[in-house]
Amino acid sequence: MSNLISAELPIVDASAAPCCPPVTAAALSEADAERMAAMFKALSDPVRLRLFSRVASHAGGEACVCDIQDVGVSQPTVSHHLKKLREAGLLTSERRGTWVYYRVAPGPLAAMAGLLTATR
Repeated sequence: MSNLISAELPIVDASAAPCCPPVTAAALSEADAERMAAMFKALSDPVRLRLFSRVASHAGGEACVCDIQDVGVSQPTVSHHLKKLREAGLLTSERRGTWVYYRVAPGPLAAMAGLLTATR
């Protein structure tokens, strides 16, 4: 029997993945603007952006918190920032034993990139 406990956290809104047309194509609805703003706001903090980058660029597509926590702040602060990234739907996590492993959630990242793509 495995001692692994999976703790998958929900993404803010799974429908946010194909969310929005590029900003040059049409005006955003209020709901789409709020969803996208929450994601951009989560990434607006330099520590969160560094943590997100470390997860995104880590070999194998996932990173243990033990491998990414050296960003110049205390461990509780790292946990706080990772929680904010999960709440914004940018990261997913899975507990394995005593460590938590993080992955970038592909849908919201694609939505953010699509929003910023110029169509003209």
